[in-house]
Amino acid sequence: MTLQKSLPWTKSPLIINAPLQMGGFAGAELSTAVTKAGGLGQIGAVNDMNNLDSQLDKVGQALDHVDGLLPIGVGMLVFITKLEEAIPVLEKHKPAVVWLFAAKELDDYATWAKRLRSALPKSQVWVQVGSVDAALKVAKTVKPDVLCIQGSDAGGHGYEKGAGIISLVPEVSDALAANGHDIPLVAAGGIVDGRGAAAALALGAQGVVMGTRFIAAPETNVHSLYQKALLAANDGGQSTTRSKLFDNLRGPNIWPVAYDGRSIVMESFEDHESGVDIEEIRRKHNEAVKAEDAGFGVDGKGRAAIWAGTAVGIVKKVQPAAEIVEEVRDAARKALEAVNSKL
Repeated sequence: MTLQKSLPWTKSPLIINAPLQMGGFAGAELSTAVTKAGGLGQIGAVNDMNNLDSQLDKVGQALDHVDGLLPIGVGMLVFITKLEEAIPVLEKHKPAVVWLFAAKELDDYATWAKRLRSALPKSQVWVQVGSVDAALKVAKTVKPDVLCIQGSDAGGHGYEKGAGIISLVPEVSDALAANGHDIPLVAAGGIVDGRGAAAALALGAQGVVMGTRFIAAPETNVHSLYQKALLAANDGGQSTTRSKLFDNLRGPNIWPVAYDGRSIVMESFEDHESGVDIEEIRRKHNEAVKAEDAGFGVDGKGRAAIWAGTAVGIVKKVQPAAEIVEEVRDAARKALEAVNSKL
């Protein structure tokens, strides 16, 4: 079954906004706009279930249920979210998709999936991974409805050791098929426009997930200077970097050991590279984030992390989320048609 058939309000190719949990960026307004445009809108949850409940209430007021389900996804950070607190909220609102990410151990996904399927038998369970090995293990133990394959070009959190989607997606697809698993894939990491979406579809994905592109949407909950810094960035392979430092800025890193994060290079990272002690970096960071600019700065001048992928240099303007969905979807079709015409 194609994803469009299992998510009947969506259009092809499927465009998905990343849950964007840690910044609290993806809320009711963004997820509603993406879904209304024929994509899969998603809300990112951390460990505040009261806030999630409130956000889902807003979505419920804006969107009709489809086949008894709220037509959005909810992203859960498995390593920090308490399952017993999440289940009642999810059971109340019945999202079409529950998206699982960042477990301490891969077996934790199976525990979550079992409880979710018992409480929400009609909802889909999606799991985000960043390696072939993880994809195979999750396919066997969880049997997810969809696997999100995240490449190393992604902004925000992902596997510290990884590959870009151009090799990762087809290798995962081949490995799954060789082991008898028929699981739809969606791709994430370095996709911000129709060209990237077309490439991901050619690699074997049924849909694409975008985080960096949707940060440049007015419906996203983000500081204006964060957005300004993102739009000003160029040459993403140079202006962004992956590091565990970004999760050590406020205090000791709580993320599972396999993960780090990609941010725009800023003063905290430059200090780190210069050998400045982490306690001094934290002191400067924690003082900076109290200011009106929240520690964000353009051209690497701030101290707070600015999560962004390597394709950040292609994102040049703020656009409504629905416009982004429609533009990427149409451009992907045209890109595929253009390639086909040259064959």
